[in-house]
Formats: sequence, C-alpha cells, structure tokens
Amino acid sequence: VQLQASGGGLVQPGGSLRLSCAASGSIFSINIMGWYRQAPGNQRELVAAVIKSGSTNYVDSVKGRFTISRDNAKNTVDLQMNSLKPEDTALYYCYANIKTSRGVNSNYWGQGTLVTVSS
Repeated sequence: VQLQASGGGLVQPGGSLRLSCAASGSIFSINIMGWYRQAPGNQRELVAAVIKSGSTNYVDSVKGRFTISRDNAKNTVDLQMNSLKPEDTALYYCYANIKTSRGVNSNYWGQGTLVTVSS
C-alpha cells in the first residue's frame, strides 16, 4: 500500500492551495484519511481528517479556511486550503488507516509535501 501526495508549493498570504493524496495497492477498505503537518521546530499535528461516512474533524486554527474531502471510489483525499496564513507553512503529510486485502489494519503515510505561505 502506498500514499502519493501532491499539490504543495509557494503561495502568498490569503491565497489558496489544494493538496491531493491517492492510496493504492492491496486495499480492502479505508477507515480514516487525513492530513497532518509539521513546521520546523514543532511537533506533527493533525490538520483535518475524514472518516468513511464523510464526517470530518479539523484543528481549530484551520476551521472555516480548510476543507477536507474524500472520494471512496478512488481512494483519494483532498485538502482545499483557502485564506492561507504564514503560520500554515509546514510539511504536510497525507495519512490513512487502511485494512489491506489480507485483513490487516495499519496506518500509512505519504511523503511530505511542502506548503510555504510567504509574500
């Protein structure tokens, strides 16, 4: 199983970016999909998560600005980030809790994608 993330980059404050992540491999089902981020000198924190039913959870600092969505048929999760602030600058990691076709439940991480918010 692999998670492939894309969509990071440099954006000015107030701008928008969209991160995408696709899971592939011997997947039976995906429970939780989400995005974490880690800024230099900080611990990794959960930004947003979505369960299979569509219920979502956000860290307070991004509520009203970020929107997470998933496509269960395609095993993808996106993070639409609007009104970006310099403090959103971080390495963003895609995450998924996946049951493989062998029935094993594990946590998987994509490679980090860098988001830089700067003028």
